[in-house]
Parts: sequence; structure tokens; C-alpha cells
Amino acid sequence: MYTRIMETDPWIIRSQKLETEHKRLQESLTSIGNGYMGARGSFEESYSADSHLGTYIAGVWFPDKTRVGWWKNGYPKYFGKAINAVNFAKVKIFVDGSEVDLAKNQVSDFSVSLNMQTGVLRRSFTVSGVKFELTKFFSVARKELAVLRWDVVSADGKTHKVRIESLIDADVKNEDSNYEGKFWQVLDKAAQAGESHIASQTVENPFGVEQFIVNAHQVFAGDFAETAQTAADWQVGNVFEAEVGSEAKAFEKRVIVTTSRDYQGLAAVEAAGRDLVAKIKNETFEDLLSAHENGWKRRWEIADVVIEGSDEAQQGIRFNLFQLFSTYYGEDARLNIGPKGFTGEKYGGATYWDTEAYAVPLYLSLAEPQVTRNLLQYRRNQLPQAQHNAREQGLAGALYPMVTFTGIECHNEWEITFEEIHRNGAIAYAIYNYTNYTGDETYLAKEGLEVLVEIARFWADRVHFSKRNGQYMIHGVTGPNEYENNINNNWYTNTLAVWVLTYTRDALAKYPRPDLCVSADELAKWNDIIEKMYLPFDQELNVFVQHDGFLDKDLRPVSALSKDDLPLNQKWSWDKILRSPFIKQADVLQGIYFFGDKFSLDEKRRNYDFYEPMTVHESSLSPSIHAILAAELGKGEKAVEMYERTARLDLDNYNNDTDDGLHITSMTGSWLAIVQGFAQMKTWGGRLSFAPFLPTAWKGYAFHINYRGRLLKVEVGTEVKLTLLKGEALELSVYGEPVKLENSFATALKK
Repeated sequence: MYTRIMETDPWIIRSQKLETEHKRLQESLTSIGNGYMGARGSFEESYSADSHLGTYIAGVWFPDKTRVGWWKNGYPKYFGKAINAVNFAKVKIFVDGSEVDLAKNQVSDFSVSLNMQTGVLRRSFTVSGVKFELTKFFSVARKELAVLRWDVVSADGKTHKVRIESLIDADVKNEDSNYEGKFWQVLDKAAQAGESHIASQTVENPFGVEQFIVNAHQVFAGDFAETAQTAADWQVGNVFEAEVGSEAKAFEKRVIVTTSRDYQGLAAVEAAGRDLVAKIKNETFEDLLSAHENGWKRRWEIADVVIEGSDEAQQGIRFNLFQLFSTYYGEDARLNIGPKGFTGEKYGGATYWDTEAYAVPLYLSLAEPQVTRNLLQYRRNQLPQAQHNAREQGLAGALYPMVTFTGIECHNEWEITFEEIHRNGAIAYAIYNYTNYTGDETYLAKEGLEVLVEIARFWADRVHFSKRNGQYMIHGVTGPNEYENNINNNWYTNTLAVWVLTYTRDALAKYPRPDLCVSADELAKWNDIIEKMYLPFDQELNVFVQHDGFLDKDLRPVSALSKDDLPLNQKWSWDKILRSPFIKQADVLQGIYFFGDKFSLDEKRRNYDFYEPMTVHESSLSPSIHAILAAELGKGEKAVEMYERTARLDLDNYNNDTDDGLHITSMTGSWLAIVQGFAQMKTWGGRLSFAPFLPTAWKGYAFHINYRGRLLKVEVGTEVKLTLLKGEALELSVYGEPVKLENSFATALKK
């Protein structure tokens, strides 16, 4: 069911094998980034076999024209794509006049390792009698800086002539381009002694989307002597040579990347690049590396989750946190958390509802409140575009997009664009989550209410009243379970609609906003919907029904399937999937997770026991929710199984799709599974509580959280220990018992 190609180590992602069969998988797993830019772990040197070269700049994208066979009114005109940017890491290496091609040459002593503690990628190999050791990092101390260093030494006792051509290549394209088109054009380039640069710009588009300029500027250090410079239509470079014997020689390439996101116009973008080059040109490699490593050290001081007794579990959580923080650490309020980050192009878009539903809880605990507030403000800034999306469907209010860069919907599958409207509820839930967790109601009272009112207006217009049943209904939707489309009365969607209307109504009563023009008649309509919404429920089974007609399916568990049937999305036709009872991810259970204080343990157990056996977990978002609920229900083995699946989803390639890139937003799930699941951290009603359990195979685990101006450390082993590291005393609950935490508190672990 899974493919594991990397060794298990608490801090290192390592392999001693140059993968050919799983080359793209290895590239995904060794991706690195710094929130500003990043790249897949593809080789800098020539590799003529199959590979996915990918370098990505945060916030730089292209509106690729929508291509569908049958156009429908309301379709987005373009599909926004994270685009492959200039390849500034490229080199060509020659040993004694022959080019090194790692797909053709006989390569020995190969190894690749990603140190998650320091954010440094290292790779080594021996070819044609010469050993090459690469050190690479994207600096978290200076966001525009990428550093690559090759240490070169003779491996056979002979002296070899080594030539390195250090290139910047703008001739790149996306693998998923609809029309095989290229998204870039070269504006300016120059190569001179000691440095070279290319400034490229996205090509014109007919949609009014800005054209981005990206300038990559390389300079050098080390023991190699420069012998020439090169320039072509799409590429510039500098050529270096050295006689390499038993004493290692270093070749260092430093690249500064500046963009029009930060500077206005080509001249300013290039000038900023030159200024930054001047600042780092004379710094030592050791100083640049130390500053970068210290940045990661500060991140891990709060973020690290320590697990004793399972290196696999430990590696999984650290890998996910590392890749998540490599993608987004909250420094730029204009950015959001892309589903593939800097590791691939699949899905497109800068943000999905994943951010609000899965990432916000993690950032609330592991970052300053302003980071989460920035994520909320990102959506507030795009409220006019969300209103536009609603008008495209002929509806009032605001409909936040499924996939977007600007707030305009840019996903072109009808069952997503038109139907997966539950995403609107997640946007509202994040406002509640922030307010409840931090205790800060200033955002709710101002920007938050502006968003909530428009989302409420959407729901009030999207429902219809069934005269025959005397209830409000919502037809023609896709719930979180995307293996069913165009269904009626999805319990989760209907529940979210009621909750949003209720929460908005109550917030308006607490913080009156005459400027939002919510009339008495409008409030009366909301109240009527709240009181009369149809929420499917089966009296005999005593469960919430996923949607109308679900119980009429051929209900059977996943265990009834042959292993050859899985994963369904790669083995079955879409028609067969739609007719089946099998569930892609938490749907009813997603609602029970969101509103856990509204349901009894018995209600949670009945619904979990009914739906989980039919769930194939073929969404990366699925395992964490099931782990959290299983832990609460005392299903320890199931909780651990689901944790392992979310923690090692990419490391073990569970869904056979990691070669396309990592599942960045769902990586929050491993942290959620431990903190909200195993430790049972809850914040219902603004009160913090824990009820931890310890997996039988583990000896202990520990983590930190920020909560309302405090920093807490939670340790779970033979006992549960809570320590207040910073902030005022805090009243909370442990196993249902009130505790006033002033310094530290410990109690026996309950079995």
C-alpha cells in the first residue's frame, strides 16, 4: 500500500540510492524552501532521464486559459497556476572534458540527505574518478538568497580537470500547461566576470492579471578560476575550471532573486538585486550558513514535537512541520498556504479551504496571533472578489473561491466551482476559531463581521424552501466527500449554513453594525432558515445522513474491497466511484469535528462507527480528522493508525501521488492528530483543556503551544506534565478537573 524510499531517522531524510524508478518521488521528498521561494529536489547537474525540474516563487503565478469541452455560464475564464520559474540552480559539470550526466554515467557513493533541523540539503556522488559533495539551502535569514556549494575532490588518486558552467536558465515551462505554452519571456540579461543575471517576465494575458518580473542574479566564491562567460536567448552563465587532486576544492554559487511583487518595474527589480548581491558578496559561506541554521533553530524551539519510542512517528511529524514552515511562516501578509507549496504544480492556486479548516489551528498555537490574523485579513481583502463569485452564480452575498490567487475563483471543474460551496463555511469558521482561541474579538467586530454578513447573505439566497416538507433545503452540492457530486442536502453543508447564520446573527447583536445594512426582514429570514433547515437524520440507524439517498446505496465497508481496487481514484471509473458508498474523506465527521462541543460522545461514536469503515482516506485531509475523533472515543489503535497515515502520507507515498509534489496543507494533520487527538487539547467556550493518552508503542511525547499570551509545554509519559514557560497564570482543565497553572502541574496519566 505504500512506497518507502528514504531511511528512517528522527531529523534526517536520507537515501543512499540514486532513484530511477522513483526519481520524482525522491525529488518531492527533498524539496526545500524559505517561504519566499523554493524548489524540488531535482538535480542541478545534467540528468537526461525522467525528472521534474521545478523552482517556484511565492505569489508569482499565471492565469492559464480555461480549457473545457462544454462551456457553462459561470465557469472561471482561467485556471490560476503556480508556475515553474527561472532555473537559477542549473550547472553543467565536465570531468576531463566529458559532461557529467547522472542518468548515463556510472555513479557510485551516491547519497542525498535533507537535515530538517537546519534546513540544509546535501548530496554527494562519485563519477569519473571525482567525488562531488553539494550543500544547498534557501536562507531563512535573507529570503532572497539561495546558496549552493560543491566540494570537489579526487576519488582515485589522480588529478582531474573539472569545469563547471554555472547557468541561469529561463527556458522553463509547466508540465500542466493547457496549451503546452510557455509562461515566460526574457526582458534583460547580462553575463560578465564574476556575475550574471536574467530578468524574465510572465507573458501577456487577456485577463488583466499583472505580469510578474523575476530577476535572478548569481555571484560566486571558492577555489575555481573563472575562464569565460556565456549568453544565449534564454540563458546566461559563467564558466569555472580547476585542477582537482587529493585536496578538496570548493565552488560556490550564490543567487539573489528579486521580483516585481516587492519592487516596481524592471529597473527597480534589478537594482534591488544588485544591492542585495553587494551585501552578501563578501560574506563567508560559514556566516551565511550559520545565519540560516540559527533561523531554523528559533523555529524549532517552539514548533518541535518530540516523540519517544518511534523514529517513524518522530520523522513524520518533523518532516511535515519542516515542509509546512518552508512554505509559509507568516512573514508576508499577502501570501497564503499553497496546497503543493514549492514542491509541484498540481492543483494550482495559492489557497484552498484547507488553510481555514486545517492550517489555522496549527498557526494559532505555534505562531504569534498576528500570523493567523493575516490569514483572516487575506480573505477580508478579497471580499469584493468573493462577491463577484457569488454574482457569477446569480446569488447574493459572497462566495469564497475553491481555488484562487486573487479571490476570483479559478477552478474549472463544475462539481467543484459550482457545488463545493461548503468552503464558504470554513472561511467563517476560521473567524470563530481565531476569536475563541485568542479571546481577541476586535477582528470579529470589524473586518470579521463584514465577511460574515456577506457569507450569511449567500447562504440565505442559496437555500430554497420546500413547501411539501415545510423546510429549507440546499440542493446540487458536493460535500467534502468529493466521491459524490450534485447531491441534495449534504448534512455537513446544511449544518454549516445554519451555523454561519446563527453565529453572524449573534455577533451582530453583540457588535451592532448599522453600516452593514442588515434589515429586520433579513434577520427574520435568517432566523426562519435556522429554525427550519432540513438536516438529514435516520431514526433507525440513529446517525446523521450524509445526504439524501446515501442510505439507498449498496452500503459496505472498505474491507469488502480487493486491495487491487485501491486507490479507487486510480483504479475505478468516475462513474463507478460516484455510485459507490465509499467516502473520500471526513464529511459528516468533519462537521462533528468542527462543532465537537455540540454533540455527545454517544452521537460521535455512532456516526464514527457508521462512516469510518466506508472511508478510503484518499484525500490527504482525511486521516487527521479521524485520528482526532478516534482518540476522543478511546479508539487508541485506530487513532495511531490514522496518525501514521497523516504523518507519513508523503514519506511513504500512501496515495501513490507524491511524485507530483507534497501535500503541504494537509501536513498540519499530523500536528492536529497529536495535539487535538492524542493530547485532546480543546478550547471550547474559551477554556483550555487536555485529556491525553499515550500510544502503546510510544514512551512519551511533548509539544509547545501559544495560548492567550502564554507559552505552555505539554509532556505526556508516565504522567502528564504542564509547564507555564511564559505569561500569567492560567486556569484550565486536565481530565475534566480544574487546574490553575502558575508554574507547572503534573498528574498521573489516565489509561
